[in-house]
Amino acid sequence: MTIVTAAWLIVVAGFWGATNPFIKRGSKGIESIKESSPFKQFIAELLFLITNWKYLLPFLINQAGSVLYYITLASADLSLAVPITNSLTFIFTAISGHLLGERIESKKTIIGMLLVVCGVTLCVLDKIS
Repeated sequence: MTIVTAAWLIVVAGFWGATNPFIKRGSKGIESIKESSPFKQFIAELLFLITNWKYLLPFLINQAGSVLYYITLASADLSLAVPITNSLTFIFTAISGHLLGERIESKKTIIGMLLVVCGVTLCVLDKIS
């Protein structure tokens, strides 16, 4: 794995993690949709989401991250690609949520995030050297 591939995987994690809190916020209100049948419920919820730019824009950015992930997998070591993107997605989600006003409840969470970054760094350094 090259440093460039690792950087692209970090970008993917950023796309996924940064958009998660926005997708959550954009989907607020969907729980109040009530229809008479499961099919009508599905259609009403789908229309709610695809006509709501606060949901749709972060969702499309998130999906662009998925396309980039798929492209990057061609040159990535799979045993590193999955842990890098999944663990760093958690960190980007926590940071984005915090920037939007969500609280990080515990110092243990911050310590865990730092340990994840250290672990990912060690894994990448091991593979590129």
